[in-house]
Amino acid sequence: MALITTPFGRHSTAAEIVKGIDLSSKRAIVTGAASGIGIETVRALAQTGAIVILAVRNTDAGAQVAADITATTGNQNIHVALLDLSDRDSIAKFVTQWNEPLHILVNNAGVMALPEQRTPEGWEMQFATNYLGHFALALGLHDALAADGAARIVSVSSSAHLMSPIVFDDIHFMFRPYDPWLAYGQSKTANILFAVGATARWFQDGITANALMPGAIATNLQRHTGSLKMPPEQQKTPAQGAATSVLLATSPLLEGIGGRYFEDCNEAVIVTSGSGYMSGVAPYALNSDNADRLWDGSQKIFSDFTTPLETEAIT
Repeated sequence: MALITTPFGRHSTAAEIVKGIDLSSKRAIVTGAASGIGIETVRALAQTGAIVILAVRNTDAGAQVAADITATTGNQNIHVALLDLSDRDSIAKFVTQWNEPLHILVNNAGVMALPEQRTPEGWEMQFATNYLGHFALALGLHDALAADGAARIVSVSSSAHLMSPIVFDDIHFMFRPYDPWLAYGQSKTANILFAVGATARWFQDGITANALMPGAIATNLQRHTGSLKMPPEQQKTPAQGAATSVLLATSPLLEGIGGRYFEDCNEAVIVTSGSGYMSGVAPYALNSDNADRLWDGSQKIFSDFTTPLETEAIT
């Protein structure tokens, strides 16, 4: 299977990606859209004429971003909705209130290298926020995505997936000593496997999903690590960091393409080692058996909230 290549690259911006693309009357949801590359993802989608919903925990911050984007793009259809991906009730409320076809879902929100924290259910917070919350959101919005007929899901991952596969027997660090980077890495592996699993299951519904590495961008994502430690020449601006997300969400070049992992606006090569955690995609992150195991186990978690997580492993 040939790798997907595009005319865009590492230095391309989100605005360059959407030049000439018209998504008027189409609806898009971007999670985590009140900061970082989420803002620039929304800005680029707004430039296409799309109706964009900022799904955020801080609705005051989201409202400020929406007002700025409306002022700079002229798009009046930029809206804000409350969504906390670590809270299953918040996800359920968001999904219940959605009653329109959905063209684009950008699973952008995330946390990185947190000190050990858990949800009320006992789930490790990075896995819960970065993956499980987005999994539940996408399942809840499936019918809306299918109603569009050619919907796309964008799953924001990271080169940090090269740090860890899914440790299926101890995802939530009930037995292993907690390591914030291994927890982050496996959550980002899960984001890629979601794209593989969703495309396999939903392609016949007109839904495709792809995952990506945005690049090294200085945002509040690094608030638990002190700062972005990449040399300046390896960093991107937020507009450059949003480019690959926007490419997967909007470009005609990706029509009908799913289950793949991109970086710098092109499909990444498969690597056989961690490569210094810089580039490429690990085979375990694209493995269909891993994707099936994760999908089935995730459904099991959400189908029985009363089961103590300490006794439950994804099998």
